[in-house]
Amino acid sequence: MHTILKSEKKEVVIGIDKPFVIIGEKLNPTGIKKLGQALVERNMDYVKHLAKRQVDWGADVLDVNVGHPQIEEAEVIPLVVEAVQSVVDVPLCIDSNEPKILEAGLNAIKGGKPLVNSVNGEEKQLATVLPIVKARGAALIGLTIADEGIPPTAEGRLAAAAKIIERATKMGIPIEDIIMDPLVMTVGHDSKAATVTFKAIELIRNEFGVNISLGASNVSFGLPDRHSVNAAMLSIAMQTGATCSITDPIKLGSTIRATDLLLGKDPNSIRYLKYFRATEKLREAEAAAKQ
Repeated sequence: MHTILKSEKKEVVIGIDKPFVIIGEKLNPTGIKKLGQALVERNMDYVKHLAKRQVDWGADVLDVNVGHPQIEEAEVIPLVVEAVQSVVDVPLCIDSNEPKILEAGLNAIKGGKPLVNSVNGEEKQLATVLPIVKARGAALIGLTIADEGIPPTAEGRLAAAAKIIERATKMGIPIEDIIMDPLVMTVGHDSKAATVTFKAIELIRNEFGVNISLGASNVSFGLPDRHSVNAAMLSIAMQTGATCSITDPIKLGSTIRATDLLLGKDPNSIRYLKYFRATEKLREAEAAAKQ
């Protein structure tokens, strides 16, 4: 099953038989004070820098999140979308669970077929977000959250996925446009957290055949050397059946290319070698710029 995202000029195909798709996570002010300040000042230069840098480092899609307490998000997100589209031509993912913000972001996207992050299994979310996704002809990421919260078991997350898929398809959203996120919890709190996610990936793929996304960095909260844990999480999830991730292309792009290579999705190592050569030049250029 393929999920197809489009910008005005570029098409990205997500599928188990395709290379893993990187959705760049850095257009999000959470943890990036400089971006938060730029949004408050409505200064789009730093937004453009982050967008272009992520695509240069291998992002196939860009996640756009403007969650910040000092701004009116529905007014700012169109400015961010316009700024991003002025410097890159990849599909965009509008990241909010607030209908007004989603609509403002989606309406600012020029043509194509964007992604919405996210909807969950809570009744209020299903009732308010799914109609927006349907009206725009977008694809969506569904979080396996039930009305009672995040299910602790893989079977519970499968049930949450089933509810979202049933409601979305009844509304006329094609099943191939539904990407499920089985949720990654921190192993620092629960040593079995990652294995629950891996099992949920398998159950959801076997039952519905949909594409699977995950936020791998959640797994390492509170631990030292988070990068190593995140990289390991992504590699195992890719082998288990994950097909895309909202992640940092600069830190994890090489892990993803290497895993695709080992999973037989890179004939003659061409993508891996091209990525290595391109990022080697980027590292040199960025190092020189800092001197």
